[in-house]
Amino acid sequence: MNANEAAELLAHASSFDNRQPSLAAATAWAAALNDVPLDADAKTAVAAYYTTPPQDPNQRLWILPHHVRTLRTKIRNARLENFQYEPVGDETTPEYLARYRGQVRAIASGRIAPPTSRPALEGAPSKNFMRQLEARGWEGNRTIPDTDSEPLADAVRRSGPLGVQCPVCSAEIGFPCKGGRATAKHPIGKPLPKPHTARTREAVGEPQPTAEQRAAEEQRIRDASARALARLAAEENIPDADIVDEVAS
Repeated sequence: MNANEAAELLAHASSFDNRQPSLAAATAWAAALNDVPLDADAKTAVAAYYTTPPQDPNQRLWILPHHVRTLRTKIRNARLENFQYEPVGDETTPEYLARYRGQVRAIASGRIAPPTSRPALEGAPSKNFMRQLEARGWEGNRTIPDTDSEPLADAVRRSGPLGVQCPVCSAEIGFPCKGGRATAKHPIGKPLPKPHTARTREAVGEPQPTAEQRAAEEQRIRDASARALARLAAEENIPDADIVDEVAS
């Protein structure tokens, strides 16, 4: 707006706050609102400012240019709340941008009545799309059991070892494995950073070793430990080398 339009807006504001408009004030407001036109929304913004009471009842309301700019933008954005672009067939990108901006300006300014209802999506996936999903193993939406006969934890699984109960420490689904050593902070065992190997096998469906296989593995580890201890003991018992003094002939 120019100085004359700003003076008209200040005269409109003076009817609310009894200010004394001047040429200097009109020039300053025109500089602050140089990209805001003097239209019905600008005057409505002034009225909206004085419609809201101040937080301090003893405070005097005094509108400033930034109030006009902010409230005018809110008024125009409220008309665009349910806006939906109406395209035309085979439009190019420049045509789309021109039509989009034109529709936004027309509705924001109030020249065209804003939509009164929010657009909703209608219809369902096509039969071809559903067939493609089913061909890829989709079995429909997951349903929640109507009764407690099937625990929800059995119907909803998480991936990885935490998706099964640990066969070693009996850690429940979703909880980390526990060490066998209890502490004051962890009376039922300290959580382990990695799950037990048996729990990892259980998660991927690998068979668990039998009792005979576990016993053989434990015996193998004990034998290896015994051989290592024997080797260390033999190295400690190596006699010191005899030092022979060579006498010069």
